[in-house]
Amino acid sequence: MPRTKMIKRRSDFQNVYQKGKSVAGRRMILYVLRDTRVAGKVGFAAGKKLGCAAVRSRTKRLLREAFRHMQHELRADVGILLIGRAGLAAGKMQDAAVELRSLARRAKIFADGSIPDRTGEQ
Repeated sequence: MPRTKMIKRRSDFQNVYQKGKSVAGRRMILYVLRDTRVAGKVGFAAGKKLGCAAVRSRTKRLLREAFRHMQHELRADVGILLIGRAGLAAGKMQDAAVELRSLARRAKIFADGSIPDRTGEQ
């Protein structure tokens, strides 16, 4: 994922976190904010409560990969922040992808306004 598509600055992370709409799942939390500064960008986070650096890194890798598979289906006018929760690192990428699709459906951030099924087909 190119650096220009990532939320990197602390102020942008906090802006999305504080002003964005959140949708929580069992293994991750999705924050969405319509703002020109973060439009079309995504950020990934894993707090220290999750465990050691290896666990946090795996959590962020799973979040990135799940997002990568469905990024073209999502709206480009919103900033997205994905925060990993406990248990995500122990699961598989398919579990993360299914949960992210569910959260995106609940947050209504699919580009065409439709609600795809679990496989991504309409």
